[in-house]
Order: sequence, then structure tokens, then C-alpha cells
Amino acid sequence: MNSKPTIIFDPYPRNEEMVFTTDVEKELNKISKLVSHFGSRAPDNLVEENLSDTEIIVGQTSMPKERLDKAKKLKAIINVKCNWEPNIDYIEAHKKGIYVLSAAPAMAPAVAEACVGYAIALSRGTIQNYNKFLKSEEKYGIKGNGKAYSLFNSNVGFIGFGNLAKNLLPLLKPFNCNISVYDPWLSYEYLESQGVDSVSLEKLLSNNKFIFILAGVTSENEGFINKEKLELIEKDSSVILVSRAEVLDFDEFINLAEKNKFRAAVDVFPEEPVPSDAFFRKESNILFTSHVAGAMHFSYKNIREMMMDDIRQILKGMPPTRLQRAEPHQAMLRRDR
Repeated sequence: MNSKPTIIFDPYPRNEEMVFTTDVEKELNKISKLVSHFGSRAPDNLVEENLSDTEIIVGQTSMPKERLDKAKKLKAIINVKCNWEPNIDYIEAHKKGIYVLSAAPAMAPAVAEACVGYAIALSRGTIQNYNKFLKSEEKYGIKGNGKAYSLFNSNVGFIGFGNLAKNLLPLLKPFNCNISVYDPWLSYEYLESQGVDSVSLEKLLSNNKFIFILAGVTSENEGFINKEKLELIEKDSSVILVSRAEVLDFDEFINLAEKNKFRAAVDVFPEEPVPSDAFFRKESNILFTSHVAGAMHFSYKNIREMMMDDIRQILKGMPPTRLQRAEPHQAMLRRDR
């Protein structure tokens, strides 16, 4: 009788409620020899003593070349935090035929849904109307909507065209938006085939009433949306930041938004949790949320379902079908936290 394959389950900072519910635990124990650790990254001794027999690692366990060489049976590394960390030798894993997978597609639908909500809240002045109502300063009907504008038939720009953008695109179809995209990793022809216009960053920033910042951060694009670029944004546009704060000059972004150069919704920050004394923690026209756009039970259910689908596939000797595969050279450039 063949022994069960070993799976190391090391999902920190994900916890049991997110990725290790009773049904997941029951099935993994049935189909594998399960080695699990929660509350922190798995200690080195736990990883090392099981590495030679391990076929799947779930988590962000450090896997440099030395460990990959020891893991003779390893078939896949599944990152359930949905990013690419620089603690894996992606090129070596690719050479060895080891799948490196991310659950990022599982989070994208909820974030895309939040993007639509942020955009409408900004363009309708929802925060301002709410605050006026609390002070008994509200105006009714058209008088209360003097500065409001609609998402319908608007010019919309996406900075980045990855999982988030691909989930946001169909949600915007009922609004009949004219959508342009800046993504230097994708060809003009590919973007055109997706029904969007491929444009320069400068054109995107200056020509759109709604701008969604959806790009991941890499060693090549940190801070690429600098003060000069931010000043190109059309007056009173609605700008939604839901990807990584490191792609722009965050302080200048906040400064311009507070001066009403444009309207802004912000769900991600350079430092999280945000320090209690952060300069932008004050009454503001900016719509702030605490990195909650994708953090829903709906999203974690998606992660669990995609993870288990691909674990079953891989253990059958079949390729994964649900999770996102790492492209080695691009993954090595990422600077996710």
C-alpha cells in the first residue's frame, strides 16, 4: 500500500478560519499526511524534517534553491496570501517543474465589486452629503447633487490589467464606459483584444474621469506614479487606490486629494496597520478604508475551493486549473508584502 503524500500547511498570516475550516482539515487528513503550523511561519526544523517527503506546500514558506534541491518530491507551492514573495527561487522551481501558485484570483471579485462602490461614492459625493446631513446642513434634490457626476458613459482608466482589472471590466459593462489601460507588461494587441484601449500613462491620467490604480508593485515600478504624474490627473476626477500604495508617491497623492485636486478612495497604505499618528488620520474628503476591499468570507471561501481543487488535480498528476501560476521572471520582480 502506497503511503499518503505529505502536505506542509504553513499559511501564515492566514488563519484556520480563513483557509483551514473543518471540511478542509478533514479532506486533507484523508488524502495526505498533513503537517500544519499556525500563528507564525513554520519553524525551520519542522520544514526541514519533512521536506524530503513533501509533495505540496501551502503557504509562504521560504524555498531557496538549497531547499528546493532537498525537496525531491515537491510538486507545488501554493501561496494563499495571494502575492509573490521574494523568498522563493522561482526560476529554480520552474526548472524543476514545481508549480508555484497564488490564490490572487480568489480575492479579485470582491475587490472589483468594492471598486464600483468606491467610484460611485466618490462621484456622487456620498461622504460630503453624509457629513452635511449629520450637521443639519443637507440640501435636497438637485441642490444636493451640484457636484455629482455619473459613472454611465464615462471615460475610465485602469493602471494595470491583471486579476483585479479583469474582474472589474465586466462589472463596468452596464455603465457603457470607455475604458483605457496602461500596462507596460502587456502588448497593445492583447489589450485591444480585451476590448480596451492601450494608452500611455500620461494620457490615461489626463483623460479619464475615473482612474483605478490596480497595479502590483515590483522592483521596477515603485513610486512610478510620482508628483509630476499625479498632477496630470483631470480636475475633480475620482481616483481609486486598491492595489499597492508603493506604486505611487503616497504622501503627494494624499496632499493633492486633500486640496481637492481630485477625489480619492484609499484602501491600501505604505505601512499597515496604519500608525495611529499618521498625518492623514483626520477629518477629510478622502474615502479611507482599512485594506478591506477583498477581505470577505466570500473571498476566503473562494481561496479554499480553488486551493482544494488544485491540490486534488496535482495529486492526480494533472496540472492545476484554478490558481494563478507564477511567471518566474515577473514574480522575482515583485515587491509584495
